[in-house]
Amino acid sequence: MHYVYVLLSGNEDFYVGYTSDLKRRVEEHNSGLNKSTKGKRWKVIYYEAYAARADALERERKLKQRGQSKRFLKQRIRRSIEECS
Repeated sequence: MHYVYVLLSGNEDFYVGYTSDLKRRVEEHNSGLNKSTKGKRWKVIYYEAYAARADALERERKLKQRGQSKRFLKQRIRRSIEECS
């Protein structure tokens, strides 16, 4: 499986990523192995699973473009964001 995931930090920073091993990847983020997320504690607040790698990468790209896709996702998971903040 291939995953597109959304992480939230304590100060409400939002991070979107892709991986084929979600548990390992979140551990890497929280241990400082990713320079974009280093120094913060992250929680998974949302993920999508795809059988095809290309589909997951396309979805990640659209979410990272900060367009309507990301705005609509934030609206859809707003309660999860509020609860984890």
